[in-house]
Amino acid sequence: MTSSELWTRATADRYDAEEAENSSAAVLGPALAFLAELAGDGRALEFAIGTGRVGIPLRELGVPVAGIELSEPMAAVLRRKADEDTLPVTIGDMATTVVPGGFTLVYLVYNTISNLLTQDEQVDCFRNAARHLEPGGRFVIELLVPPLRFLPPGRTAVPFDVSERHLGFDTVDLVEQMLVSHHFTLDGDDGRYRRANSRHRYAWPAELDLMARITGLELERRVADWDGAPFTQDSAKHISVWRKPA
Repeated sequence: MTSSELWTRATADRYDAEEAENSSAAVLGPALAFLAELAGDGRALEFAIGTGRVGIPLRELGVPVAGIELSEPMAAVLRRKADEDTLPVTIGDMATTVVPGGFTLVYLVYNTISNLLTQDEQVDCFRNAARHLEPGGRFVIELLVPPLRFLPPGRTAVPFDVSERHLGFDTVDLVEQMLVSHHFTLDGDDGRYRRANSRHRYAWPAELDLMARITGLELERRVADWDGAPFTQDSAKHISVWRKPA
């Protein structure tokens, strides 16, 4: 078991509703096209597949997809949408769990590598991706750039969402590279807010590149979004692609 915090049944049951906007065709379309092109005629493996927000529509595009998921409640929600023959899912952690066969694509989206709370486990995640990839295959990560530019001296918190139904801010431990996301979500129509938080270990792009080199992968490209915009010093996130040498 890794240090990833286990998502509960209550969280799993409301996940799809809370992520409805990020599951729309407008948002998912570029990501699916990006991943499908890299998968080519091969198989794709999604680390932390969750409820299938990405894996199921990618499978519907004709890419054979398998998944690894730590949370049984999250996998149970996926299973209501796709059976095991359509999309096989193995319960386990993304840093060490091994599934049969080789893959042309392994991918890990939506900041999920940060759920691994130690550097060693994040390196193990890269190692596990390399283990599953066929020669020439790619490992793709979607990850936010740490929001440290928004922290004035002496401050440890930065807001990331202030909307009608949700207030979100991150608190940062600069020494340990730990970030805690705090969420206050309007729950129902009685004005009450539900509070939740999650811990993450942030990593810089250069640190991820070193993890890749340690595990035998080579950086192929880095862009700012799924549409392929150039990655710059002002980019809020990155999509990085590492290749296993043929």
